[in-house]
Amino acid sequence: MKGLSSAIRTLTLIPCAVREDEKLSDSLYWFVVVGLGLGLALFAFGSLWQWILPTPWPLGGAVLLVALEVFLTRGLHLDGLADWADSIGGFGRERRLAIMKDVSVGAFGSLALILDVVLRVVIFSKLMASGSLIWILVVTVIAKDIMVGLTTTLPYARAEGGMAGPFVAGASREHWFFSHCLCLVVCLFFGPLGVGLFFLGWGFTALYGKQCRKQFGGITGDLLGTANEMVSLLLLLFCAVWGKEIMSVTGWFWLR
Repeated sequence: MKGLSSAIRTLTLIPCAVREDEKLSDSLYWFVVVGLGLGLALFAFGSLWQWILPTPWPLGGAVLLVALEVFLTRGLHLDGLADWADSIGGFGRERRLAIMKDVSVGAFGSLALILDVVLRVVIFSKLMASGSLIWILVVTVIAKDIMVGLTTTLPYARAEGGMAGPFVAGASREHWFFSHCLCLVVCLFFGPLGVGLFFLGWGFTALYGKQCRKQFGGITGDLLGTANEMVSLLLLLFCAVWGKEIMSVTGWFWLR
């Protein structure tokens, strides 16, 4: 269980005591587990919301789900998304990195945050209305797995170090293999669409990783948060549009 406390403390607001001999990179083994826990919390809340109301109100539930997700994660990944969006206007690697390090949020960052939140509300509302909220479980798992993949395959972009530096410095192929296997097991439990989401997420991440290496020289904490937001939005959108239909065709009715 070494590293679990670090993973919980890093990805959520839950305070956990970390062992003195524990390296931050040890937490990479447990990113998928924490992602599953976050997904379960969101799914439980959404299901409870639908159960206690006398009449369906998916839009209200979707707004509260987004608020709960931001609260549980401290808005960590949203902060990374905003910083990345602001860096788009920079020219050159060092300038982009400097913009991302700036604590202020610019116009691009603000627009990215608004678009992200609005899209999540719309998608969550659709998932709740169609009875397909179960897919949030597998999506949160994949989103955390791709963060491990990027951490273990890309160099750290900042020479002066940063929050994600210790994670990247201690990352290994063992973390990569363990996280992928655990993620794939969860995806297999969700049938053909679960496996499809796994490969869709990693196809997007491969392209994203190439852009990170080209534009920034590697990965940073902000870029990892951006990957989490982008991949989760992409997969949730796919599930909202085609999830129920694909499961009906393939016969995985238990997921309804």
